[in-house]
Amino acid sequence: MTHYVAIVEEEEGKAVGVWFPDLPGCVSAGDSLDEAMTNAAEALALWIDVAKEHGDEVPPPRALTELKRDPDIAEDIARYMVALIEHHPLRQAA
Repeated sequence: MTHYVAIVEEEEGKAVGVWFPDLPGCVSAGDSLDEAMTNAAEALALWIDVAKEHGDEVPPPRALTELKRDPDIAEDIARYMVALIEHHPLRQAA
């Protein structure tokens, strides 16, 4: 299975936000950390499925060590929690 690194922004009094550095525009949130993680997995699957349907290239996931060297992401990795989200393709209804 493929895993993507997610940045989890958890601040008191706010929804828990999740975004994927390797997948522009792939974001999610939840009222709790558990809800945010569930929603993030769904957002990841949906983002990839829609990209494939449109014939767009799906960027491969980068390792956390590689992301830490990216100046556009390194500060967020140091500031927020990081999670690995496994990609589960959406099941098509029969």
